[in-house]
Amino acid sequence: MSESKRSSAIPDPRTWVTVLAGGIGSRFWPASTPRRPKQLLPLGSEEPLIADTLHRARALASDERIRILAGEHLAEPFRTVLPDLGPKSFWIEPQARGTAPVLAWAAWKLAQIDPDSVMISLHADHLLEPIDAFVDTVASAVEVARRDELLLSIGVAPDRIETGYGHIEVGDRLDPAGSAESFRVQAFHEKPDADTARRYVDEGYLWNTGIFIWKSSVLLDELARHAPEIAALLPLIGEAGDEAFFERVPVSVIDRAVMERSDRVGVVKATFTWDDVGSWEALARTRAPDPAGNVALGDAGLVDSTGCIVYQEGPGRVVVLGADDLVVVQTADTTMVLPRARAHELKDLLAHLERD
Repeated sequence: MSESKRSSAIPDPRTWVTVLAGGIGSRFWPASTPRRPKQLLPLGSEEPLIADTLHRARALASDERIRILAGEHLAEPFRTVLPDLGPKSFWIEPQARGTAPVLAWAAWKLAQIDPDSVMISLHADHLLEPIDAFVDTVASAVEVARRDELLLSIGVAPDRIETGYGHIEVGDRLDPAGSAESFRVQAFHEKPDADTARRYVDEGYLWNTGIFIWKSSVLLDELARHAPEIAALLPLIGEAGDEAFFERVPVSVIDRAVMERSDRVGVVKATFTWDDVGSWEALARTRAPDPAGNVALGDAGLVDSTGCIVYQEGPGRVVVLGADDLVVVQTADTTMVLPRARAHELKDLLAHLERD
């Protein structure tokens, strides 16, 4: 899936964009590692995923209102990949504590800068197109967030049965705003089995992209109501610093801590296509295959082979002969070969290797 890099205009100059850029992307091992996670790999275009994400963030806000949220160990690699972003654009998490604490921390900081701020939360590992439709959808969400003071998710109409995504059950339609449809959220549903996912598609559920839009003040209010174990610690940021907050805050994710508990939640239906680049299997959806259904990145040759995914960045060439439905990854120090049907077991493989 190629992604256009430009859009016509920033939709609302009062908005801020935060980019969740932590995590190691273990399902892209051995190319993705803690020191060079998938956000630094060219999995969506010829540029790293984090650079693709910055392009779309700039369609929503000026550089002065973009914040990259990541750990200290990624700050320097990100600054190298994004050299024209100033140091204020990087907010460093002292510890990885999950999406709820980091988004609460970001909302608290933004509320100090701009009490009326609207916060757009993006992930650094998504692909979407076209960019103009993305901007229009987010602009609609910003309008709803300001008008109705709701916590909003962007939902995507499924184009396949997918067990790896959370799903959103839509409720009553909200008053129109912008070009996109919006609804109250009836319920969030965790990753389903195949039969349940098929039913969700039939009943009009949406995929939960994890792209969120809300007023910073509204998120802080809902944290106080539903996640007081986080909200009660936020004053530590001003009193003792970021480290004190992250040292004490419990690990949690925003979906369970707030979104699934709050009654102030809505969803805006995307007018763009979207993919969560979550595993090697995603390359088969987002990269153009050859006539035999193979997808290859790097110096690779495939002969009499079908349905293979090959990623090559090591010192030598990868050649595959007479194989079907394999994932082959070569880096400078590791070569991995596994059936595509077992790619979802990669975390189990890593656990096994660590034990050995």
